[in-house]
Amino acid sequence: MMMHKTGTRAEWLQARLALLDEEKALTRRSDEIAAKRRDLPWVKIEKEYKLETEAGIVPLSALFKGRSQLLVYHFMFGPDYTAGCPSCSSIADGFNGVVVHLENHDVAFSAVSRAPLAKLLEFKRRMGWTFDWASSDGSDFNRDFNVWFTPEEQQSGGIDYNYRREPPVPVVLQQTPSSGESPADLIASMTGTDFITFVRERPGLSAFVMKDGGIYHTYSSYSRGLDGVWGMYQWLDRAPLGRNEEGVWWRHHDRYGAGQ
Repeated sequence: MMMHKTGTRAEWLQARLALLDEEKALTRRSDEIAAKRRDLPWVKIEKEYKLETEAGIVPLSALFKGRSQLLVYHFMFGPDYTAGCPSCSSIADGFNGVVVHLENHDVAFSAVSRAPLAKLLEFKRRMGWTFDWASSDGSDFNRDFNVWFTPEEQQSGGIDYNYRREPPVPVVLQQTPSSGESPADLIASMTGTDFITFVRERPGLSAFVMKDGGIYHTYSSYSRGLDGVWGMYQWLDRAPLGRNEEGVWWRHHDRYGAGQ
């Protein structure tokens, strides 16, 4: 651990009060941005999405479960994965305790992934999760909300993710096995895939509202836009050493001390 400056309690309090002013300004700015999120125009969903849940094949409207609002976490778990993305899994570890409060505030919640439902439910049992999880296998849902892409799109530069166009992935990188030693390869290996296959799925969060029988898309966020719902980082940002990261240190919560 590196040496850090020390001081008296009075010096600490002076510095803390100065920081408090900045934290309050950040909170007020966050409130302003939240209001702007709510002010975005709503876009009516015209397509009939069919998703597989534990209740069977259902339309998107069923995920609302009688509520007027729906939050969806786009969980990276493709058909080729043997386990869910460890980053998404770390975020999902915070869902169980939140869902009951959302549901009692007129907001439904569901994770959605492309993997077959049986694979999702098996992993859900392993993780001890209870939140709803639907499979979009055979549906355009993940494609339409920009969280799944094809090999051809990777190669041609046809991926639009997080509101920007990504450059093409060279063919040689798609055809040549990687060394498996980079952080990207490590995190992909935890899902039982190679990196190129792994990143065809992407994480995200989307919000929907039901009004007069119609469903409207109101908001989506991706990449670091998900930091606010990643509870682990909210705590680390308040720890003495912060995130203090070198590479990928987190694991599925049942794999700490057990390798991958």
